[in-house]
Amino acid sequence: MFVDKVQVHVKAGRGGDGAVSFRHEIYVDMGGPDGGNGGRGGNVVFEVSPNENTLVSFRFKKELAAHNGTSGAKRQRNGKNGEDLIVKVPAGTQVFEGEQLLADLTENGQRAIIARGGDGGYGNAHFKSSTRQAPQVAEVGENGDEKDLTLELKLLADVGLVGFPNAGKSTFLSVVSNARPEIGDYPFTTLIPNLGVADIDDTSLLVADIPGLIEGASEGKGLGDAFLRHVERTAVLLHLIDIYEDDVAGAYKTITAELAAHSKVLAKRPQIVALTKIEGLPEDGVAVKMATLKKVVPKGTPLFAISSQAHIGIAEVLREARKKVEAARAEAAAAKPDEAGLPLIALNADQEAMAWRVTKHDGSFLVRGTKIEKFAARTNFASEPGRRRLRDIMRKMGIVHELERQGIAMGDTVLIGKSGAYRLTYGEY
Repeated sequence: MFVDKVQVHVKAGRGGDGAVSFRHEIYVDMGGPDGGNGGRGGNVVFEVSPNENTLVSFRFKKELAAHNGTSGAKRQRNGKNGEDLIVKVPAGTQVFEGEQLLADLTENGQRAIIARGGDGGYGNAHFKSSTRQAPQVAEVGENGDEKDLTLELKLLADVGLVGFPNAGKSTFLSVVSNARPEIGDYPFTTLIPNLGVADIDDTSLLVADIPGLIEGASEGKGLGDAFLRHVERTAVLLHLIDIYEDDVAGAYKTITAELAAHSKVLAKRPQIVALTKIEGLPEDGVAVKMATLKKVVPKGTPLFAISSQAHIGIAEVLREARKKVEAARAEAAAAKPDEAGLPLIALNADQEAMAWRVTKHDGSFLVRGTKIEKFAARTNFASEPGRRRLRDIMRKMGIVHELERQGIAMGDTVLIGKSGAYRLTYGEY
């Protein structure tokens, strides 16, 4: 079964808690802190595998979770890191969280960390210093990332075959490659995209046969919007038109309009147009149809008359496709983003992590910032030493001063993180 779009839920591993422990061994006077650190939670990693060509496995496995880290222990024994979850996906898989593209996986072996495991908490041995001989504080492990994702598979091919149902696309693919798509003398024979490798002279082309399109395909008629996704990243479109169509010009204009409605990029994709199944018509009949089509095809677009069954014009079409693919790939490789304009002034990574902001809303004070949220996530709020450490960090970062500047009073609520994930009462922490 070919599946090219699924929803999954991923959850990275939680970090292990740090330990509070002190040495209590005979003959060891005033044993110091020896609580170990928690292990890191496992990541969820997507990897392109040549053995995968569909997303069907995700239809029955919607939850993807990595392992948690284990907690630290006495004698400064650190917890074990959680094992990463490696998720195999086919080349051409795009990973979305909402509208945001997280990863575009196109090459075999390519990896992307989709959800990061939480850091393990420090044990109390970490906090020992010359002025703090017996720290009672230890951190809890962070939660790992948790995300709802959409996976979309878009075939990666050099040439995409487009046209009405029964235009001869599957027959063409079966003749030029070793692919064996279903072929029949009726519309919508092809219900899933097929890939084949076409050899021509001293090179080869990866050709994608897309199920037939109809008017309204870009709006979902005939599942056209799902099928059109697979020609978005082809270098060249080979538009096949059945010579027995009553209106070959109208057929061309309909498919071209659907491509443009689906994507402005597709509308500008290099095209080759070919009339198919010419083996049953005399030369003058073919010439009439070619003349009709030539009136609507943009100037400079290569136009062919072919027969897949009789192997007429096939090599010529493939050579033209190879030439256009090479030109398109070269143009894409040479394209560079426009670097002109004013210089970009921005915070570096460390400065951005340390940045924070305080906003007042409905009597509460919300604190946001990468670093302070990370400290809050690793604070054991059930522990007075843990709360006191967070208070000291907020004071050192200047957050307490800003809270006081905005008029915070004893007993007011301080919320830290997105949606106020961590709650404090001012003056009691």
